[in-house]
Amino acid sequence: MSKSIRANLLLLLTAMIWGVAFVAQDVAMDTMEPFTFGAARMLIAALVLLPSIRLLDVLQRKRAHTGEEPRAGASQAFRDMSPAQKRMLLVSGVCCGVALFFGSTLQQLGIRDTSAGKAGFVTALYIVLVPISGLFFKRTVRRTVWFAVGLCMVGLFLLCVTNAFTVDAGDAELLLGAVAYTAHILLIDHFSPKTDCVRMSCLQFFVTSALCAVVMLFTEHPTFSSLLRGWVPLLYAGVLSGGLGYTLQIVAQRDTSPTVASLLMSLESVFAVVAQWLILGELLTSRELLGCGLMLCGIVLAQLPARRARGAAGLRSGDC
Repeated sequence: MSKSIRANLLLLLTAMIWGVAFVAQDVAMDTMEPFTFGAARMLIAALVLLPSIRLLDVLQRKRAHTGEEPRAGASQAFRDMSPAQKRMLLVSGVCCGVALFFGSTLQQLGIRDTSAGKAGFVTALYIVLVPISGLFFKRTVRRTVWFAVGLCMVGLFLLCVTNAFTVDAGDAELLLGAVAYTAHILLIDHFSPKTDCVRMSCLQFFVTSALCAVVMLFTEHPTFSSLLRGWVPLLYAGVLSGGLGYTLQIVAQRDTSPTVASLLMSLESVFAVVAQWLILGELLTSRELLGCGLMLCGIVLAQLPARRARGAAGLRSGDC
């Protein structure tokens, strides 16, 4: 099996893990409140990355002993960083963590009030919003992207707007979450070339967990028993969707093109609908399925031309 085929299969597995995570987030709301889940999930994701950081440090030391030049953004022990590098790591982790807090929280609130399958497609709207946001930086937006936006807008109307021409609270939360994830991706695009990507991701998870915990203490009533009752979806979202999904992505993207990677990972929205049907026994209406189909066409169309590597790489929270 060639490296590119193996990488594409790993990215397909990553998309499936992320798609099923929407169901895990939905199921978790049966036993715990949103900010409690967010605080625990992000803490688990951060802890899962700590061994990866240790392993990367060991590999980097081996490269140094062999005289190999370190790659840009390569892992570097914190004690070996200069004061400027430490400040950059701290700033990047905090900024990305704040953006991830708003994105993941709004997504979680939206899932609580709608469905996992719908959440998968609405959240994936950030893949179209990222190139559109280039207008604020005086970048040219291709005609195909504008056409993709049109398809997504029609799809969103069918998916979210009721016959009474109203948008449910959960749909509005998911839309705002997609905007927050767009900001998160742009921040990753800005910071990832300047600092240790894995450490930045780990730090952002800790920041997001801390912010969720603060809101949790003031607005919710967390109990250890509720966490134990929901340990399966909690561990899935923290370990598989967070730690493992991130690791699979950064390993696989070394051997495939950014365009192919982004197309494969956008399939998480399809896996979310399939997982909702297989696991929860819930299926979207014909109108909602048509909306999903139009959104999927728009999402794929927006990515068909070549894109910047890092812009395509940061397709999920914590990805660089």
